[in-house]
Amino acid sequence: MKNFLIRNAIILNQNFEFHRGDLKISDGFIVEDFKNENEIEIIEAENFYVVPGLVDIHFHGCAGRDFCDISENPDEVFKTILDYENSVGVTTICPATMTLPEEKLISIMKAARNLKNLAGIYLEGPFISKNKVGAQNPAYVAEPDINILKRFQNASGNLIKIAAIAPEVGGQNAFDFIEEAKKITRLTLAHTTCDYETATRAFKNGVSQVTHVFNAMPGINHRAPGPIIAALENPDVIVELICDGFHVHESIARNTVKIFGSDRVIFISDSMEATGMKDGEYELGGQKVIKRGNLATLEDCKTIAGSVTNLFDCVRVAVKKMNIPLEIAIKCASLNPARAIGLEKSVGSIEIGKTANLLLLDKNLNLARVFLIRNSECVMRNYF
Repeated sequence: MKNFLIRNAIILNQNFEFHRGDLKISDGFIVEDFKNENEIEIIEAENFYVVPGLVDIHFHGCAGRDFCDISENPDEVFKTILDYENSVGVTTICPATMTLPEEKLISIMKAARNLKNLAGIYLEGPFISKNKVGAQNPAYVAEPDINILKRFQNASGNLIKIAAIAPEVGGQNAFDFIEEAKKITRLTLAHTTCDYETATRAFKNGVSQVTHVFNAMPGINHRAPGPIIAALENPDVIVELICDGFHVHESIARNTVKIFGSDRVIFISDSMEATGMKDGEYELGGQKVIKRGNLATLEDCKTIAGSVTNLFDCVRVAVKKMNIPLEIAIKCASLNPARAIGLEKSVGSIEIGKTANLLLLDKNLNLARVFLIRNSECVMRNYF
């Protein structure tokens, strides 16, 4: 594999601080110095930022394809999704499933276990509340069942990295589920009506994440603080945030990062198949979705149905419209999600020894180049 020298760039270092310098890549890894005789390609990057490739751990689809369709045509569907995500600077992906019948989810898991370049699976349903389904299908919501989760995990070959739960569903059974489920995957509080006390108990017992915070859950009230304040008070809990400009007001997004801190927020896209496509009718979890501009809703035109904004564009919105510093926005979209799925030792930041998934951005935050290590090959996409 060719060596690369990115010269005189503005590099986001492992402490997520910018400094000017050079960056060396050899055999697909970030290195301190070249140790082989391979050809060196020099890239002059004086006017460019170099940041780590983004990591999206919660999205459903893009480019006209949904991850849940892989059971029908796994290679073609996944390639379409992967190629689109890579093209927009998302170099590590952990797609999410929808609330579907158990047999369908089992078939998805079986299809996924043979896919290359799949970092994991995010099980968003079926263990959620019928009263906060959002765009999930209420017909297939189920009470937490450890045996079902184990069947999913076994079918996937242990690819499920995160599983959602509404801890108020099923009473004590939900907490029995948490006790066992936390041994086999990370748990996230999602699509829930739970109060502060129930959320606190869930976090103390092993739930360590919040799915698209503020969405599909009770808000903050001075007499009923709810799950968001419970998450804030438990320092091991991280929260997901959709920065597409629709799911969360810019002031709420900005202050969430400020209050929780840059280590405890994960940017996700929650994108669905209409992402990257023209306006029209699409599908999410078997339900019709209408895309108009940058907004996707169910047929009622009120219920937001995921997003149609990729993670890189979410970062741009966060920086340009929400006034979140670039270095923090990148951290929330790279290292923090990598940690959530256990990949922080290989991706998510620019450090010696890590995989050289990198983005070159111009001063207006446009993609200039994507360095992508796929199947032991360096794929470089040029945009200028």
